[in-house]
Amino acid sequence: MRTILITGPGGSGRTTVAAATALAAARDGTRTLLLGADRTDTLGAALGTATGPAPRQVAPHLTAWRPDAAERFREDLTAFQTRATTALDLLGASRLDPEEVTPLPGAEELSLLRALRDAALAETHDLVVVDLPPTPQALALLALPEELRRYLRRLLPPERQAARALRPVLGRLAGVPMPAEWLYETAARWDLDLAAVEAVLADRDTVVRLVAEPGPAGADAVRAAGLALALRGLRPDVLVANRVLPEAARDTWPAGLIAQQRKTLDEWRASYDVRTVAHLGGDPRGTEDLAALAVPGVNSTTSTVEWSVADRLADDGVLVWHIPLPGAIRDELDLIRRGDELLVSAGQFRRILPLPSALRRCTVAGAALRDDELRVRFAPDPDLWPQTR
Repeated sequence: MRTILITGPGGSGRTTVAAATALAAARDGTRTLLLGADRTDTLGAALGTATGPAPRQVAPHLTAWRPDAAERFREDLTAFQTRATTALDLLGASRLDPEEVTPLPGAEELSLLRALRDAALAETHDLVVVDLPPTPQALALLALPEELRRYLRRLLPPERQAARALRPVLGRLAGVPMPAEWLYETAARWDLDLAAVEAVLADRDTVVRLVAEPGPAGADAVRAAGLALALRGLRPDVLVANRVLPEAARDTWPAGLIAQQRKTLDEWRASYDVRTVAHLGGDPRGTEDLAALAVPGVNSTTSTVEWSVADRLADDGVLVWHIPLPGAIRDELDLIRRGDELLVSAGQFRRILPLPSALRRCTVAGAALRDDELRVRFAPDPDLWPQTR
C-alpha cells in the first residue's frame, strides 16, 4: 500500500490538493482512501459531498473517511476506567459518564493515526492519501508515536514485568503498592498500537508531500518544514506550489505578485522537486473543479533519508554520523549525549535519537555543520571498544 501524507501552512490549499490527488488516483483505477482529521468537514467542502465518521464512497474507487475522535476518546476512557476500577475506588474517585466526556486537544491527531494504521492492516486500498493538519501540528503528529513509545518505556520498562511473581513481596518490603498487572498489559497494548503506526509512517512506501503558495510566507514555512522533516530522517517527495499565476495573468494580477512567485519558485527548484498547480481564479468545489487541477500523481520515490555512519578510524580515529539538516543554522544547533541517546536541537525543533549500536560504545568527539549536513564525530571508548592484538 502506498501512503501520501499531505501538509502545508494554513491557507495553502493542502486539503484541496489532497482531495484532488486522491481523485486523480481513483480515476486511474487505483483503490484510494482519503483520510482527514478536521473537525469541520473541509474535505467534504472540497469534494462537494459530505464526509464523516463512517467511510463513504464519494466517487468510483474513492472512499473518504473523517474518523470521529470524540467517540474513540470516549471508548478509550471508558475502557481505562473499567480496568482501573480498584485504583479509582481506593482513591475515592467518581467515574466519568461517556456522555460528559469531550475529546482533549490532540484527540483528532491520535484518531487519524489509528485510522491510518487500520487502513494499512486492512489492505483493502492500494493508496491512502492523508490530509494532515497544518504543518506545525502535522510535524508534531509525525513525532507522536516515537515519543509516546519512549515515554512508555521509561515509565514502565517492559523488563520489569519479569518480576511479577516477586511483586507482592517487593510491595511489602517497600511499603508501597507495586504497579498492577493490568497497567503493564495496558502499556504493552499501547506500545504495540504505537509501533504499528510508527511502522506505517516509517515505511518506504509512505511519503510526505508539502503544499505551499509561492511567496515570502510560503518560503518561510517550507524552510521550517524541511528542517523539521530532516530531523526525522525525511524529505518531501514533491513540493506542490499551489495557486501559481500564469504569465498571461499580468493584465489581471499585479506584476509584482507574479514576479514574487517566480522568484520563490526558482529558489525552491534548487532544493526540491517542484510541481506547480495553477490558480483557477476561485476556490475549487466538487469533483469537476478538482479534476481541473493538474496535481502531481503517485510516484515511486521515498521520503526516507539515510543517515550513514562513516568509518574514519584508520585515518582520523573516529566514526562520523552524517545527519542531513538542510536549512539548519549553526548558532541554533545543540547536541546533548544522554546514555545511548543523542538529543539534537535545531532551532525550534528537537528530537531524541537512539544511537546506532557501534556509536553506543563511543564518546562524542565533536560536531560540525557543513553543506547542510550535521557531522557528529565519535571516538571509540577504550573500555568498551573491542581490542585487537
